[in-house]
Amino acid sequence: MSGFPEYDAYDALGLAELVRAGQVSSTELVEECISRIERVNPQINSVVFELFEAAHARSLGDLGEGPFAGVPFLIKDLIQRIPGVPTQEGSLFFKGWTPTDETNLYRRWLDAGVVPVAKTATSELGLLPVVETDLHGVTRNPWMLDRTAGGSSGGSGASVAAGVVPMASGGDGGGSIRVPASCCGLFGHKPSRARNPSGPFVSEHWSGVVSEHVLTRAVRDSAAMLDATHGPDDTTPYFAAPIDGTFLGATESDPRPLRIAFHSEPPLPAIVHPDCRAAVEDAAKLCAELGHDVQEVLPGHDALALGRAFLIVVAANLATEIREAEQIRNRRATAKDFELTTWTARMLGEAVSAQDFLVSLRALQTESRRLVDVYRDYDLVLTPTLGTPPAHIGELKPRGTDLIAQKVIAALDWKAPLSSRKLVDQAAKSTYSFIPFTPVANFTGQPSMSVPLYWNAAGLPIGVMFTGRPAEEPMMFALAAQLERARPWRDRRPRVFSGHKNTP
Repeated sequence: MSGFPEYDAYDALGLAELVRAGQVSSTELVEECISRIERVNPQINSVVFELFEAAHARSLGDLGEGPFAGVPFLIKDLIQRIPGVPTQEGSLFFKGWTPTDETNLYRRWLDAGVVPVAKTATSELGLLPVVETDLHGVTRNPWMLDRTAGGSSGGSGASVAAGVVPMASGGDGGGSIRVPASCCGLFGHKPSRARNPSGPFVSEHWSGVVSEHVLTRAVRDSAAMLDATHGPDDTTPYFAAPIDGTFLGATESDPRPLRIAFHSEPPLPAIVHPDCRAAVEDAAKLCAELGHDVQEVLPGHDALALGRAFLIVVAANLATEIREAEQIRNRRATAKDFELTTWTARMLGEAVSAQDFLVSLRALQTESRRLVDVYRDYDLVLTPTLGTPPAHIGELKPRGTDLIAQKVIAALDWKAPLSSRKLVDQAAKSTYSFIPFTPVANFTGQPSMSVPLYWNAAGLPIGVMFTGRPAEEPMMFALAAQLERARPWRDRRPRVFSGHKNTP
């Protein structure tokens, strides 16, 4: 027997159970995954590096007793290092760079038993919420090919949605797990700050706003993988508070009646699309029907000030990453090595002072403390995941006067204007139109999840986002599983699907 046509009828835990029972081999699953990549990748461009030989070899070896032993898995081509495998981070500057060492989270994925089959597309250095790179091209949404799959973990999102794997890795520094989850009709959970390890090469990514985890079709897969990977490593400067029980165990029963605040007020500069507002109203109604106390609460964010602060913190970190990349690659970077937006953001990061950076970081921390008081009486906050439905390909690229200004600044290496508050505010206003909600949980460090409960009239998924208190992921997984039982989404199929029966 070659492959396993029933592959997409099972979640990752289900496939692992079949392997343990001897009903299917890991090699058959790997062959099925490879055939599916070959079937749909020419259309969606989600896989950028093949690990087929290594996957075959691993599938024939001792996979251990992990919860996902023998299950195919895809790894986002950003942050995580695999010895002897290129890590290109969506950037021409890293083209061909091959690390010789590994990251701790990658090792924990292997210990969980997964079989890495390929690496997936990301935006350059994870900066943008779409994947349209000079290095690998455009990653498309399986639901509608002229739309983005989201970013920066767009390759993972598109692959899971298209049935290539039941689970793939992602990283979230401004929504990069939840954005593609929303765009692709998946479950995407961003854990609490430092729930998963960042070591051994860095203590934290982007001043602590980045969390790494997975995108899945099934809630229980996300929970079980977090059980397998969470906890500090030897290099961590801090870690998330421990939990009672397991994340997977939390999915097995409904949560107690919860108090849920909801709103569609954008925390960062944006105009929220009616479909995204409708998705929140629909989810609030569903939660009320399930017995939860749901109330509208307007948090009163200063959107422009928050947008400015978050942009400066990210840009400063990006500039530092590029300086470190120059040391790794042993050469100076030029504007030709990076996409225009990345290079302009790097220049902003170099233009701001150390004081500007710390003032911005403290502004985000001040807002985090304020939100504790705003939501003190609530277990969770429900908002749209995104400001709009999945964007058209190319829609978020700079154009008009913004494009001209970026080109002039990049060509002249003109940093002085970038330190102008007026120009930073203008950049903030144009940056967050697509993702005005997701960055909040990144700078607060709270766990946050996008849940696929709503599809618009055009047939596009519109995710809704629940954000909880730090370290309360079990309650969130319990609610997600309850919502999944109440309104199942796993068997919904996009237009481009790798399965043998392509029925929407």
